[in-house]
Amino acid sequence: MMNNALRLGKFVIAGFLLWGQGAAAEDPPLTENVPISEFQNRTEDAKTYDFDAPPQGMFRSIALAEDFEERLGFQRTHEIMPVKPTERFPPHAPAIFIVFSLHQHYQGFKVFGRCTPEQVAGAVPGTIVSEDAMHIALEDDSGYLKLSPPPGGWMPGRYKVEIHVGEQVNETSLMGTMRFTVVASGK
Repeated sequence: MMNNALRLGKFVIAGFLLWGQGAAAEDPPLTENVPISEFQNRTEDAKTYDFDAPPQGMFRSIALAEDFEERLGFQRTHEIMPVKPTERFPPHAPAIFIVFSLHQHYQGFKVFGRCTPEQVAGAVPGTIVSEDAMHIALEDDSGYLKLSPPPGGWMPGRYKVEIHVGEQVNETSLMGTMRFTVVASGK
């Protein structure tokens, strides 16, 4: 009987303390019903993605270069680094490299590069003159694309390279665009 009275007393004291805490707290003020568009997914906060610029997002860095070299990274991984990064190449360039490093990814995929003339005298814009693809494995964090010269070599002018990511090139795989210039000898 004594135990029941003691137990009841503990419950009364605990209930009184909880009631006292609840009475001291203030209820937050009520606000009017605000449309979601005023505080979430606001159009003025949205940044549009530019597919006509170098790729972003999954690419940590991406550069055009005359060549590349492979180094052993601090985690004993192979890191591909650009050699002589540039956007201007001579007509006799044996190849043009696009060297990139990637953020962490959770599955393998392919990176494609499709080169077309943009402002090249005598060339039809939109015609693919060179292309390459590289399979990126799960453990890869860098890679490169090698654009070989078209038959007859690079003609002077401006070229555009579309960078696609996925299993195949389609209208939704475009990630961005790189541009380079082939300068005539002596310029």
